[in-house]
Amino acid sequence: MQSRVPYQDINQTLRGIHTQVCDSLEFCANKMPIYRDPINMFYSLKKMIKYHNDPPGVELLQTVPTLFENNYWKIPGAGDCDCFSILILAMCCVHGWNKQRIVLCGRSKRAPVHIFTQVYYNGEWITLDLTRPLHNSHRKYKFYQFLPC
Repeated sequence: MQSRVPYQDINQTLRGIHTQVCDSLEFCANKMPIYRDPINMFYSLKKMIKYHNDPPGVELLQTVPTLFENNYWKIPGAGDCDCFSILILAMCCVHGWNKQRIVLCGRSKRAPVHIFTQVYYNGEWITLDLTRPLHNSHRKYKFYQFLPC
């Protein structure tokens, strides 16, 4: 399932992400690979995705099954930072890595322009931003907000 609505605000997007993560859990548990740790998962998922901007003026949030099997762009794995955050959050949940947080980033406090996830694993926060080439890396922004999941 996908949610395709005109962009309103970040609160609407966060509610949509929560719904899409919940709707992705069964697929992730039954159809996605099992990983030994979040870093291994990150690099494996990187090979399965392709960055694609949302349609103009639309906030497109895709569940994991939609991202890979019935993609809006007709390209399996095509999505943007919020679609990839849904993927990471759902995959971490099914692996039992349940201490997670969403990171909102932007040039101003009121208007985030990027989202990524972090998971607490083996005593440290690991950044899993699938728009970046390496784990524990992220773009530099002026403002960051950390939201526990």
